Amino acid sequence: MADSPITQIRSRDGRLAPFDAERIRRAISQAVEATGSHDGEVAGRLAAQAVARLQERYPGGTPSVEEIQDVVEDALIAGGLPDVAKAYITYRQRHAQIRDAKRFLGVADDLKLPLNTLTVLKKRYLIKDDEGNVTETPGQLFRRVAHYVAAPDANYGDDPAAAEEAFYRVMASREFVPNSPTLMNAGTELGLLSACFVLPVPDSIPDIFDAIKHMAIIHQAGGGTGFSFSHLRPKGDRVGSTKGIASGPVSFMGAFDAGTEVVKQGGRRRGANMGVLGVHHPDILEFISAKQREGFLTNFNISVAADETFIRAVREDAEIDLVNPRNGRKTGSLRARPVMEAIASSAWRTGDPGMIFLDRINAANPTPQLGPMETTNPCGEQPLLAYESCNLGSIDMARLAAGGEIDWQQLGELVDIAVHFLDNVIDANRYPLPEIADITHGNRKIGLGVMGFAEALIRLGIRYDSREALVKGEEIMKFISERAIAKSQAIAGRRGSFPNFEGSLWQKRGFGAMRNSTVTTVAPTGTISVIAGTSSGIEPLFAISYVRDVMEGTHLLETNAEFERVARERRFFSDDLMMRIARSGSVQELPEVPGDVKEIFRTALDIEPEWHVRMQAAFQKYVDNAVSKTINLPREAGIEEVRQAFLLAHDLGCKGITVYRYGSKKQQVLYMTGEVNERGEESEHIRVSAEFAGGCPAVDCEF
Repeated sequence: MADSPITQIRSRDGRLAPFDAERIRRAISQAVEATGSHDGEVAGRLAAQAVARLQERYPGGTPSVEEIQDVVEDALIAGGLPDVAKAYITYRQRHAQIRDAKRFLGVADDLKLPLNTLTVLKKRYLIKDDEGNVTETPGQLFRRVAHYVAAPDANYGDDPAAAEEAFYRVMASREFVPNSPTLMNAGTELGLLSACFVLPVPDSIPDIFDAIKHMAIIHQAGGGTGFSFSHLRPKGDRVGSTKGIASGPVSFMGAFDAGTEVVKQGGRRRGANMGVLGVHHPDILEFISAKQREGFLTNFNISVAADETFIRAVREDAEIDLVNPRNGRKTGSLRARPVMEAIASSAWRTGDPGMIFLDRINAANPTPQLGPMETTNPCGEQPLLAYESCNLGSIDMARLAAGGEIDWQQLGELVDIAVHFLDNVIDANRYPLPEIADITHGNRKIGLGVMGFAEALIRLGIRYDSREALVKGEEIMKFISERAIAKSQAIAGRRGSFPNFEGSLWQKRGFGAMRNSTVTTVAPTGTISVIAGTSSGIEPLFAISYVRDVMEGTHLLETNAEFERVARERRFFSDDLMMRIARSGSVQELPEVPGDVKEIFRTALDIEPEWHVRMQAAFQKYVDNAVSKTINLPREAGIEEVRQAFLLAHDLGCKGITVYRYGSKKQQVLYMTGEVNERGEESEHIRVSAEFAGGCPAVDCEF
């Protein structure tokens, strides 16, 4: 009687799993390719020999994973191909190091996530006990969030259990991930789930310091805050109550910055602020240059609030009025072009300020009857009214792109689940102030967006800086917008419209009902795209291959998975090539990489600034709120390129713009080859922090 074949193996955690000979063949194929060979027949022959040896050694048995790998290693050595055997041994060692690092982390990896994802989850999201020990797994985190956010369904006569399963499935698969505070705080004592807040700053000492107090409460729970300082009287103006002299808005911004520094959000997330000043404020020039002072406003992004009057004056080389907000009186005037040059020059030097286009923002204000919007959240994607908040979430488009097509059916289903999820967050949320609760419930703003767009383009075979990519971006966002609006209407049919629907833009456009006053936002995603294992927001890839500081003392070479797949299929993959790519991040100057592959795999600094702006504008066409996008410029770019980017963003319909010239900020989360990081270490390759996913590589714009 012949020996029974192996049908099961024992996993490292002791569980039984089906035996899959194809996995052995794939592992050997990778080892063969790592030597620079692409002989599929050799890989197949070696795999067959390894499987035969395995069947001989464990007839009818249940070998462990390690025992199987030992047999494969022996078969490769016996096969007379020492280079392949060495590559396989290196592969085993690398994965053993990753497993050891995971054990060192102290996180039970129940979802089989990458090491870097686990590192970020442990640092920021997984619940810990009083001693700092992790007390939940990634799967339990997503279950905690799903259960908590599904609970409000019961208030409307719906089944929370069904919603919980749908919410858990899309988060555990990382197809949809909500903003960080939802992951951190759902089901906890804090309970603050929204990421974005705007707080008013009225022109009085008590009100200013109330705003600082409220900011601290929001930051402690992981939220970010935006402020308009345009109502504060200018420096040198009269203070009637004390007969003294006002210090001006920039001085008070320093107090907000200091408050943020003290709180530091419990070490879970850096304090994040947006500071905005109107271009007609008498202190506008001081504001524009404020971040050129070393160490000043390090917890702020700043933006100039420009109106159409200013942009027209720049075009015509005319003057703009400066107006004291205390009394509305004109205090002087400035030529608009030098002001624009000052904005561009400071942004070139420091990455700040950006610009927001207030007239365009307020033309899209869904509830104009409640007043104008004057500022945004820290990264600029969420214009909000005073005290308003919004919760965000993003769909990973890379998971929906395959075979040259987008899976529109799956995307539609994800949009439906995500809109339901985000609307429930409004009810599940615990608000730090009654004013925030009132206006948030009144407008029920949500912001659904995308991440992994650059990865999706690669899978579709589309070059990022191309007309085809712009069209695809519009197509995707139009689909998401229309589907999200339809879902919001459907929810309104069961649960009612947002209370401030009367007099809203939706009513004026002829809509009979709408659950949410906004439904779409494109956020920078940051750490949630690290969790998803994809590229940030709509940003291009920042590098093809690079070294990541996973945790203290552990550095891993990472290569874009799609590039590695193509390189193996096209037979130009080698470990040496990946290391050489990691010295610059780009493949454009490497002769081994075919021309058509270079076309598709373009990084942020391979792309001209104009295309960054055009991509932002393409998405903005179908986004209710705004789009966060960093316009990346190389170190050698000039001030004129910055100015052109600002004006192009206005011309193309963007609501705001942020530029970042590489190297313009001292503290970074990305270091090029030869640069010295904050620990005094010189980089031999492009090196990034555990939490960097793309976009702006500076610390104070990675919120």
